[in-house]
Amino acid sequence: MTVLLILIPIALCMGGLGLAAFLWALKSGQYDDMEGAAQRILFDDPQDRV
Repeated sequence: MTVLLILIPIALCMGGLGLAAFLWALKSGQYDDMEGAAQRILFDDPQDRV
């Protein structure tokens, strides 16, 4: 039972860190262009052709 007193705060801290990382990524624009990367791989860049 005493192990729960250790594991519950650790789990809450890890969850809070995950939430903070997600909110930081959301704020910094990581999820702005979801379609661009998926379509960019399908087309060749004309600059790369030699």
